[in-house]
Amino acid sequence: MNTEKLIYIADDEPNIKDLIKSFLEKENYDVQAFDNGDDLFKAFTKKNADLVILDIMMPGTDGLTICSKIRQTSDVPIIILTARDSDADYFAGITLGSDIYLTKPVSPMQIVGHVKAIFRRIEMDKKAPSNQFLNFSDIEINLASKIILNKSNGEEIQLTPNEFNLLVYLMENQNRAISRDELLDKIWGFTAEIETRVADDTVKRLRKKLSETNLIVDTVWGFGFRLKEKMG
Repeated sequence: MNTEKLIYIADDEPNIKDLIKSFLEKENYDVQAFDNGDDLFKAFTKKNADLVILDIMMPGTDGLTICSKIRQTSDVPIIILTARDSDADYFAGITLGSDIYLTKPVSPMQIVGHVKAIFRRIEMDKKAPSNQFLNFSDIEINLASKIILNKSNGEEIQLTPNEFNLLVYLMENQNRAISRDELLDKIWGFTAEIETRVADDTVKRLRKKLSETNLIVDTVWGFGFRLKEKMG
């Protein structure tokens, strides 16, 4: 078993939890499953996992709160599962820092695909030169420390992992427009039509956090996005 990749799952539905666990173990991941988020969080405080999968509705503390608690100390990838197709839950999950938000029923193979894509992205990030900086307008990103600096006022900009990866990819490709499908593939690992709102919502939150800078994430209507500098 590949103990280099430890995954925690919390879901109070035994059939779903055991099925996901089984499919991930077939891919040689080390998987620990919990009946609720509180037990998962206790385990996480003792030993960090490489990835966390959380159901929202569970006995005890709900999955969104557990996600928020984990985010206070860790940027571990988090996949949120929910039986409720609620825009409020979706927005809360993404805002609190989950990497992927999936509505049940979801196939175990789809979850495995997301897990592989997340780990692939992490490995690609590790290959970046330790002294590499990205600059556009008044924004500077230190890829080694993951510090984003607004050079206009000297303040650091705090981003979630997905917001950070989105900004990095846009800055690495600052001379061209990037399609939604390309962003979903490169950042999240999937291009399913039902997930295009993930890119749109992440862009909206990134725009808000960049509002005090001279950088704009411009919409290319019917296609995607590109970086621009504020005029005047």
